[in-house]
Amino acid sequence: MPPEQRREQLIDSALRIILEQGYAGVSVEAVARAAGVTRPVVYDHFPNLAQLLQALVEREERCSLAELDRVVPRDPGERDPTELLADSVSRFLTAVASRPATWRLILLPLEGTPAIIRDHVERNRARILERIEELVRWASDRWELPEDLDVELAARAIRDLGEAAGRMVLTDPERYTAARHEAFARSVLALLRRADG
Repeated sequence: MPPEQRREQLIDSALRIILEQGYAGVSVEAVARAAGVTRPVVYDHFPNLAQLLQALVEREERCSLAELDRVVPRDPGERDPTELLADSVSRFLTAVASRPATWRLILLPLEGTPAIIRDHVERNRARILERIEELVRWASDRWELPEDLDVELAARAIRDLGEAAGRMVLTDPERYTAARHEAFARSVLALLRRADG
Protein backbone atom coordinates (compact mmCIF):
# COMPACT_ATOMS: atom_id res chain seq x y z
CA MET A 1 0.00 0.00 0.00
CA PRO A 2 1.41 3.45 -0.86
CA PRO A 3 2.58 5.40 2.22
CA GLU A 4 -0.08 8.12 2.00
CA GLN A 5 -2.84 5.56 1.64
CA ARG A 6 -1.44 3.60 4.60
CA ARG A 7 -1.37 6.77 6.73
CA GLU A 8 -5.03 7.41 5.93
CA GLN A 9 -5.89 3.80 6.77
CA LEU A 10 -4.17 4.11 10.16
CA ILE A 11 -5.91 7.41 10.89
CA ASP A 12 -9.25 5.88 9.88
CA SER A 13 -8.58 2.94 12.20
CA ALA A 14 -7.76 5.26 15.11
CA LEU A 15 -10.94 7.26 14.47
CA ARG A 16 -13.06 4.11 14.37
CA ILE A 17 -11.57 2.90 17.68
CA ILE A 18 -12.19 6.27 19.33
CA LEU A 19 -15.82 6.34 18.23
CA GLU A 20 -16.42 2.73 19.32
CA GLN A 21 -14.37 2.55 22.52
CA GLY A 22 -13.51 6.11 23.48
CA TYR A 23 -10.06 7.59 23.78
CA ALA A 24 -9.11 5.08 26.46
CA GLY A 25 -9.34 2.31 23.86
CA VAL A 26 -6.92 3.82 21.36
CA SER A 27 -3.31 2.64 21.41
CA VAL A 28 -0.69 1.80 18.81
CA GLU A 29 -1.48 -1.89 19.33
CA ALA A 30 -5.23 -1.33 18.90
CA VAL A 31 -4.68 0.73 15.74
CA ALA A 32 -2.38 -1.94 14.28
CA ARG A 33 -4.96 -4.67 15.01
CA ALA A 34 -7.82 -2.63 13.54
CA ALA A 35 -5.79 -1.89 10.39
CA GLY A 36 -4.62 -5.51 10.06
CA VAL A 37 -0.94 -4.59 10.30
CA THR A 38 1.86 -4.96 12.83
CA ARG A 39 2.94 -2.29 15.30
CA PRO A 40 6.15 -1.54 13.35
CA VAL A 41 3.99 -0.54 10.37
CA VAL A 42 2.23 2.02 12.56
CA TYR A 43 5.58 3.28 13.87
CA ASP A 44 6.84 3.62 10.28
CA HIS A 45 4.23 6.34 9.79
CA PHE A 46 3.78 7.75 13.30
CA PRO A 47 6.62 7.72 15.85
CA ASN A 48 4.09 7.61 18.71
CA LEU A 49 0.40 7.68 19.51
CA ALA A 50 0.42 11.44 20.14
CA GLN A 51 1.54 12.12 16.57
CA LEU A 52 -1.09 9.76 15.20
CA LEU A 53 -3.77 11.60 17.19
CA GLN A 54 -2.35 14.95 16.00
CA ALA A 55 -2.62 13.76 12.39
CA LEU A 56 -6.19 12.65 13.02
CA VAL A 57 -7.12 16.02 14.55
CA GLU A 58 -5.52 17.94 11.69
CA ARG A 59 -7.26 15.86 9.01
CA GLU A 60 -10.69 16.10 10.61
CA GLU A 61 -10.16 19.81 11.24
CA ARG A 62 -9.30 20.39 7.56
CA CYS A 63 -12.46 18.56 6.48
CA SER A 64 -14.75 20.34 8.93
CA LEU A 65 -13.34 23.80 8.19
CA ALA A 66 -13.67 23.26 4.45
CA GLU A 67 -17.33 22.45 4.98
CA LEU A 68 -17.83 25.42 7.29
CA ASP A 69 -16.26 27.75 4.71
CA ARG A 70 -19.08 26.75 2.37
CA VAL A 71 -21.70 27.06 5.13
CA VAL A 72 -20.62 30.49 6.47
CA PRO A 73 -19.37 32.42 3.44
CA ARG A 74 -16.90 35.25 3.90
CA ASP A 75 -18.62 37.29 1.20
CA PRO A 76 -22.38 36.79 0.98
CA GLY A 77 -22.59 39.17 -1.98
CA GLU A 78 -26.03 40.31 -2.97
CA ARG A 79 -27.88 37.20 -1.82
CA ASP A 80 -31.13 37.46 0.07
CA PRO A 81 -30.37 36.92 3.78
CA THR A 82 -33.25 34.46 4.20
CA GLU A 83 -31.98 32.33 1.32
CA LEU A 84 -28.39 32.47 2.48
CA LEU A 85 -29.14 31.61 6.11
CA ALA A 86 -31.62 28.84 5.31
CA ASP A 87 -29.25 27.36 2.72
CA SER A 88 -26.46 27.51 5.30
CA VAL A 89 -28.53 25.45 7.73
CA SER A 90 -29.16 22.84 5.06
CA ARG A 91 -25.53 22.75 3.89
CA PHE A 92 -24.21 22.39 7.44
CA LEU A 93 -26.55 19.57 8.37
CA THR A 94 -25.92 17.80 5.06
CA ALA A 95 -22.19 18.02 5.81
CA VAL A 96 -22.78 16.56 9.28
CA ALA A 97 -24.82 13.69 7.85
CA SER A 98 -22.28 12.97 5.11
CA ARG A 99 -19.29 12.79 7.47
CA PRO A 100 -20.72 11.75 10.84
CA ALA A 101 -17.44 10.48 12.32
CA THR A 102 -15.82 13.90 11.96
CA TRP A 103 -18.77 15.73 13.43
CA ARG A 104 -19.20 13.27 16.30
CA LEU A 105 -15.73 14.27 17.52
CA ILE A 106 -16.76 17.93 17.38
CA LEU A 107 -20.41 17.94 18.44
CA LEU A 108 -20.58 14.88 20.70
CA PRO A 109 -17.25 14.93 22.54
CA LEU A 110 -16.43 11.72 24.34
CA GLU A 111 -15.41 11.43 27.96
CA GLY A 112 -11.66 11.69 28.22
CA THR A 113 -11.26 13.81 25.09
CA PRO A 114 -7.60 14.90 25.05
CA ALA A 115 -6.82 18.58 25.56
CA ILE A 116 -5.35 18.88 22.05
CA ILE A 117 -8.71 17.97 20.52
CA ARG A 118 -10.72 20.16 22.90
CA ASP A 119 -8.41 23.09 22.13
CA HIS A 120 -8.78 22.65 18.36
CA VAL A 121 -12.57 22.43 18.63
CA GLU A 122 -12.86 25.51 20.84
CA ARG A 123 -10.50 27.56 18.67
CA ASN A 124 -12.55 26.71 15.57
CA ARG A 125 -15.85 27.39 17.33
CA ALA A 126 -14.53 30.89 18.12
CA ARG A 127 -13.45 31.43 14.49
CA ILE A 128 -16.85 30.36 13.20
CA LEU A 129 -18.56 32.60 15.75
CA GLU A 130 -16.67 35.60 14.32
CA ARG A 131 -17.81 34.68 10.81
CA ILE A 132 -21.42 34.29 11.97
CA GLU A 133 -21.23 37.72 13.64
CA GLU A 134 -20.15 39.20 10.30
CA LEU A 135 -23.12 37.54 8.60
CA VAL A 136 -25.53 38.80 11.27
CA ARG A 137 -24.23 42.35 10.77
CA TRP A 138 -24.61 41.94 7.00
CA ALA A 139 -28.16 40.57 7.33
CA SER A 140 -29.05 43.29 9.82
CA ASP A 141 -27.91 45.98 7.39
CA ARG A 142 -29.71 44.36 4.47
CA TRP A 143 -32.92 43.98 6.45
CA GLU A 144 -32.54 47.27 8.33
CA LEU A 145 -33.08 45.52 11.65
CA PRO A 146 -33.18 47.58 14.86
CA GLU A 147 -29.84 49.15 15.76
CA ASP A 148 -30.04 47.77 19.28
CA LEU A 149 -29.87 44.15 18.03
CA ASP A 150 -27.19 42.41 20.08
CA VAL A 151 -25.10 40.98 17.25
CA GLU A 152 -22.87 38.95 19.53
CA LEU A 153 -25.78 37.22 21.27
CA ALA A 154 -27.57 36.67 17.96
CA ALA A 155 -24.43 35.04 16.52
CA ARG A 156 -23.97 32.88 19.62
CA ALA A 157 -27.60 31.78 19.43
CA ILE A 158 -27.23 30.86 15.76
CA ARG A 159 -24.03 28.89 16.41
CA ASP A 160 -25.46 27.10 19.43
CA LEU A 161 -28.70 26.25 17.65
CA GLY A 162 -26.70 25.00 14.67
CA GLU A 163 -24.60 22.77 16.90
CA ALA A 164 -27.74 21.44 18.63
CA ALA A 165 -29.27 20.71 15.22
CA GLY A 166 -26.08 18.88 14.22
CA ARG A 167 -26.31 16.73 17.35
CA MET A 168 -29.93 15.91 16.50
CA VAL A 169 -28.93 14.86 12.98
CA LEU A 170 -26.20 12.63 14.42
CA THR A 171 -28.36 10.99 17.07
CA ASP A 172 -31.72 10.73 15.25
CA PRO A 173 -31.19 11.37 11.52
CA GLU A 174 -34.56 9.95 10.49
CA ARG A 175 -36.49 12.39 12.65
CA TYR A 176 -34.26 15.47 12.42
CA THR A 177 -33.40 15.86 8.76
CA ALA A 178 -31.56 18.73 7.12
CA ALA A 179 -34.73 19.52 5.15
CA ARG A 180 -36.81 19.76 8.35
CA HIS A 181 -34.31 22.12 9.96
CA GLU A 182 -34.09 24.23 6.80
CA ALA A 183 -37.88 24.59 6.66
CA PHE A 184 -37.90 25.61 10.32
CA ALA A 185 -35.16 28.19 9.71
CA ARG A 186 -37.14 29.66 6.81
CA SER A 187 -40.25 29.93 9.02
CA VAL A 188 -38.34 31.69 11.80
CA LEU A 189 -36.65 34.07 9.37
CA ALA A 190 -40.01 34.89 7.77
CA LEU A 191 -41.42 35.72 11.23
CA LEU A 192 -38.42 37.93 11.93
CA ARG A 193 -38.94 39.80 8.67
CA ARG A 194 -42.65 40.28 9.38
CA ALA A 195 -41.93 41.54 12.89
CA ASP A 196 -39.43 43.99 11.44
CA GLY A 197 -41.81 45.13 8.71
